Amino acid sequence: KKAMGKVPNAYLTIGGHSPAALQQALAHNAMLHKGSLSAQQLEAINLSVSEATGCDYCLAAHTLMAKKAGFSSEQIHALRRGEYAEEAQLDALVKFAQTLVTTTGTLPEADVAALRNAGFSDQQVIEIISAISAILFTNMVNRVNDTVVDFPKAD
Repeated sequence: KKAMGKVPNAYLTIGGHSPAALQQALAHNAMLHKGSLSAQQLEAINLSVSEATGCDYCLAAHTLMAKKAGFSSEQIHALRRGEYAEEAQLDALVKFAQTLVTTTGTLPEADVAALRNAGFSDQQVIEIISAISAILFTNMVNRVNDTVVDFPKAD
C-alpha cells in the first residue's frame, strides 16, 4: 500500500488465500530490487513474460510500472513482443525470457550464450531466472483467479 497508494487486487487475492505466499512474493520482489538488474530490465522481463502467458492483469500493472521506469508506449509494445531493437542488451533479455517460458526441456546453450554475449553476468542470469519465476507466480494466480484489473488496461 505504501509503495502504490493501494493494495493491488492481485496482492489482496494472494494474501486473502495465503498470507505466507504473499509474504514470500513481497520478499522475493524486494530482493529483486536489491539485485544487479535495473528497474527497466525487471520491467522488461515482467512485460515480456506477462505477454507470453497472456496475463491481462500483469500487463496492465507492469505497463504502468514500465512507464514509471521511463519506457514509452511504443517501447512497451516492443518489449511485449519480445524485441527491443533500440538496445541489444534489452533485446537479448526479452528474447531469453520469452524463450524460457514458451519452451520445454533444457535450453540450448546458444540461448544462454546470447544472454551472456549481450553483457549479462552469471549472477545476472540467475537473477533474471528469479525475476521470471516471480512474475510467473503472479501471472498464474491472476489467470486462475481472473483477478479484476485495478490498473489502467494495457493497450
